Amino acid sequence: MRLIDTAIDIHASAARVWSILTDFSAYSAWNPFIIAAEGEARPGARLRITIAPPGRRPMTFRPVVLLAVPEQELRWLGRLFLPGLFDGEHAFRLDQQTDACRLYHTERFSGVLLPLFGEGLLEATRRGFDAMNAALQTRTEAAWSDPTKSAVR
Repeated sequence: MRLIDTAIDIHASAARVWSILTDFSAYSAWNPFIIAAEGEARPGARLRITIAPPGRRPMTFRPVVLLAVPEQELRWLGRLFLPGLFDGEHAFRLDQQTDACRLYHTERFSGVLLPLFGEGLLEATRRGFDAMNAALQTRTEAAWSDPTKSAVR
């Protein structure tokens, strides 16, 4: 098993961060890592996700939403062909703090094919997470701080 674990503080409410994270149709406008996303943030729903890890070719997969608790956590599981070959459990967890929302953005990779993917893909994915986190922070805080923009506060 391998884990990518990132976090960032976003100066906005968990409700605002959640609204942007679950607006999949807008990902292509702001997200440098998950460049396309379709589906619903509800348990059991199948998503269509296209990721573009830095320096790698884009990949499209169809994970299943495991958990969707508004303003708290969104988690999905993607698989390569059969369970146990190469699985990735992707999660966004929100922790509302006094003046910010901390986003924990993680992925747990497992499966017998994991050693074949090597450190390069994992490092590119980590860089992609960092880029996505920063872009989410920018998008959320810009809307949060500008009262002329429509924002869920």
